[in-house]
Amino acid sequence: MATNPPSGDNRRKGSVKDRTKVHNPVTDTWTKRGPDGRFMDGKKDGTPFKGVAKEPDGRRKK
Repeated sequence: MATNPPSGDNRRKGSVKDRTKVHNPVTDTWTKRGPDGRFMDGKKDGTPFKGVAKEPDGRRKK
């Protein structure tokens, strides 16, 4: 597993590769999309995922 020293400081250098996040304003949830385009995970507390780029960000090819 890769580390970004110093560990434990709750920081990441750069964004998570090949992942994006989408906000659903109706349900106020954030959903994470993986490299294959399928939805991976959702957050119901209304806070976005850390270190994941928002869509559309120009990295994902359609």
